[in-house]
Amino acid sequence: MKIEYTLTPRLRIFLKDPFGTLIKGTPQETMSALKELIDKEAPPRLVSIGDVVSKNLHEFAIHPQLTVIDFISLRNQAMPKLPPADRIVCVDNPQGTITIEAIKAIREALDSNSHTHLEVKGEEDLLTLIAVLYAPENSFIIYGQPHLGIVVVKAVPEKKEQVKQFLNEMKVSKS
Repeated sequence: MKIEYTLTPRLRIFLKDPFGTLIKGTPQETMSALKELIDKEAPPRLVSIGDVVSKNLHEFAIHPQLTVIDFISLRNQAMPKLPPADRIVCVDNPQGTITIEAIKAIREALDSNSHTHLEVKGEEDLLTLIAVLYAPENSFIIYGQPHLGIVVVKAVPEKKEQVKQFLNEMKVSKS
């Protein structure tokens, strides 16, 4: 496993704030608002990052083309498995890092038309950046904002450029 990027202390603080549009509310409220947004904008791809948001999406009949999960919520609560997918890919991605293996798996999943579960051994949070970078333009990347709701990041050129700036700032490891 080769680590490509490592989170910096400054970015750790910066990335705690929502990176996209925050939709506040209960799962029922957030999923209803998300369905309306999906119907209105018809994104080419939906990507969910995180166990709770992925589970909620499936429960409300919103099926992302790619789900990225680690089977842990808020670092300690084990999560149940999601419904079956066409493909299941497992990768290592230690906390606070982005591995080459995870980048490759996300790119391949987004290039396919298969419903893919990317199961992460480690932590999936930073993989939001990779999904935004490589998702087709105007795709939605959805992740949970604990105790508030969900965040929807629209993969537009400005967001992709912001991701590139974040990645340039991250320390590239030599491991």
